[in-house]
Amino acid sequence: MGAKCGAWRRRTAVALGMTGLVAPLTLAVGAGPAQAAATCTTQTGPYQRQVEKFLGRPVDGRQSPADCRAIRSFQQAHGITPSVGYAGPLTWRTMDTILKQRAAGRTPNKAGACPVNKGRIACVDLTRQLSWVQDGSKLVYGPVPVRTGRDGAETRTGAKKIYYRSLNHWSTLYKVWMPHSQFFDGGQAFHATTKSMYNPPGSGGCVNMRPADAKAYWNLLRNGDDVFVYGRKPGT
Repeated sequence: MGAKCGAWRRRTAVALGMTGLVAPLTLAVGAGPAQAAATCTTQTGPYQRQVEKFLGRPVDGRQSPADCRAIRSFQQAHGITPSVGYAGPLTWRTMDTILKQRAAGRTPNKAGACPVNKGRIACVDLTRQLSWVQDGSKLVYGPVPVRTGRDGAETRTGAKKIYYRSLNHWSTLYKVWMPHSQFFDGGQAFHATTKSMYNPPGSGGCVNMRPADAKAYWNLLRNGDDVFVYGRKPGT
């Protein structure tokens, strides 16, 4: 089955985009391409203080070599490019999402946005990039971070049902495996990926999950089970 997330009719796959914020850089004078790619920026970013606090760095609002190394390490871990240690909007937006996820704790549905009258249901909060499985008001699994549709290929909101499951789905269109695929809206599905859940700009519409979480969802859910998607992904 050729697959593409975000398209109607079971055409499902994760977009492999690696775009990121292009920030103004100050690189070492005379550095060649290979050296420049590994060079930290000396510029202070607009979110310097917030990023320093998130990383446990001294919060002085001024870029230092140690700040840059810490920021760059975070960027490299999550596929944020250019990975030069600049405290820009994309890096801070990613960190802010992580903070919101941490704040959810074990009560991700505290606001009651996901229905509690459906029995077992998989909830997807696009705003916090979180998903969990609940049975009534009881939390069954999660919450776990997810990677949803990028701008222009957003994961569609509303009440859905799982209608097709494929243990090791193959996209003939993008030539990629999509393990533990569970389709719930046209070509949009839960499935595993090896990318960071914070890798920008997002999926092609599917709800990407870490392999262990996708496997857990596979074991917990069945055809006909409810899915509820709400909110809005940051950056869309």
